Amino acid sequence: MQAAGPKLSEKTLPVWNGRVKMRVKVAGTGQPLVYLHPSAGLAWDPFLSWLSEHFTVYAPEFPGTSVGDPYAIHLFNSLADVVLLYEEVVRTLGLEKPVLVGQSFGGMLAAELAATFPELASRVVLLDPIGLWREDIPVSDWISIPPAELPPLLFHEPTSPAAQSVLALPEDPNIAAAAIAARVWAFGCTGKFAWPIPERGLSTRLHRLAAPVLLVWGRNDKLVPVAYVDEWLAHVPQCKAVVIEDCGHIPQVEKLHETVAAVSEFLELTEMPNSTR
Repeated sequence: MQAAGPKLSEKTLPVWNGRVKMRVKVAGTGQPLVYLHPSAGLAWDPFLSWLSEHFTVYAPEFPGTSVGDPYAIHLFNSLADVVLLYEEVVRTLGLEKPVLVGQSFGGMLAAELAATFPELASRVVLLDPIGLWREDIPVSDWISIPPAELPPLLFHEPTSPAAQSVLALPEDPNIAAAAIAARVWAFGCTGKFAWPIPERGLSTRLHRLAAPVLLVWGRNDKLVPVAYVDEWLAHVPQCKAVVIEDCGHIPQVEKLHETVAAVSEFLELTEMPNSTR
């Protein structure tokens, strides 16, 4: 299930009154789609490659996670400012009614963006998003747990080839150490707005979402239990949910074909490329 590598380019946008240079990876052609990445940072995977076969994919790097610009995160102290920043990024790119796709932390950010600016997105896809909280089914702490405990938290089958492709580190020990440090820093940048409890009142704003929403959730998600699907359905006006069996927190990696099928139907795409079959 390997997708052909797309032709990637990068835009650097001066935003936030010129104080922030947001880096945005771009690939594909067609209707605009904005992808908001999870806490670990942006990684271009086969799911994004598939999306770029149907859309022009814009994938911003969260402030502080771009190589060589770690301290950009210090300009933001509230989630509300981060939401305004991302709206400015969309506006600066000149995108009209993009599809929003967000994974985990990126899912929370996508929901906040669509709730704050109800006319911004045409459709919203949320992959196992954080952002809601119930005391009886707490969201697990992915920020401060030991690294060895992260794979079973994220994947139903952490030894599967798909999971290992995400977890594998470079053979060069120096490059591997840099990759680990970058992941830890990315967790810190995003965790600033989601830790220790990943809940910032989103449930009170979800009624503002005007665009249709698709939830894709792994049945065996140990980080954000599948019971949260009912919470999202109760709060979001136009919401459909697809629960994928034998799947953890990252369905687009662990169950790429099933995720593609759900997203294809929701976005009314007529065919799925051979790369996902």
